Amino acid sequence: MQVLFLTPAGRPPRHCPTVITAEQFDTVAGQFDFLHRIDAAAVREFQQAVTYSRLPAGKRLFSEGDGAQALALVVAGTVRVFKTGRNGREITLYRIGDGETCILSVNAILTQQPLPAAATVEEPVEAVTIAAGVLRDWVHRHPLWRQFVFELISQRLLKVLNLVDDVVFSRMDARIASLLLDRSRMQNPLHITHQEIAAELGTSREVISRILEGLAGAGVVRATRGRIEVLDAGSLETLASP
Repeated sequence: MQVLFLTPAGRPPRHCPTVITAEQFDTVAGQFDFLHRIDAAAVREFQQAVTYSRLPAGKRLFSEGDGAQALALVVAGTVRVFKTGRNGREITLYRIGDGETCILSVNAILTQQPLPAAATVEEPVEAVTIAAGVLRDWVHRHPLWRQFVFELISQRLLKVLNLVDDVVFSRMDARIASLLLDRSRMQNPLHITHQEIAAELGTSREVISRILEGLAGAGVVRATRGRIEVLDAGSLETLASP
């Protein structure tokens, strides 16, 4: 379970939002099952308060320092949430997929503090958007919304702690091996650049290139421009192991 983001200027998305229909509510509730447990009055309140939006790939959802004025439940699509360091390097904090959301946005809305990271749409997103004030009211009045937020914080905190563990304690070659293994299970060869891997892992393109060259020389992968093919998954698994 989870929720999403907001627009930089503190306004709902401009991509032709429409009031949610009963059919769209059923679709959203299929992803966020706690909505099946709210009473009829709360269902009507939800349908009247939210809007349904479609966001294209490449759309910047928010930037670091933006104010949190709205939240959205992601029905479909993928969003990348990332942090940019002073040296300009990016690191992916987490991704938001179907039936998920951005805990940083939830926290920013509840605490009324600026967002500490940025987010962009990787795959076209469909989402229902909730105004910040409405969300705060629902969390205050409805136990199920409070439970939803607490579970969201707990789940995402564990993932962020795992990321911190990887960054601090794992070698970069092991992190690259893990990334290639995970991605190759869905698509092999992978269509990804050295720069994209660097942004994912929070390092430089030169470091990625050097490690991939070593893996290619050992016959573990075959790397060409914008394309990496995993040839020896067993060796990657050994390298990725703690």
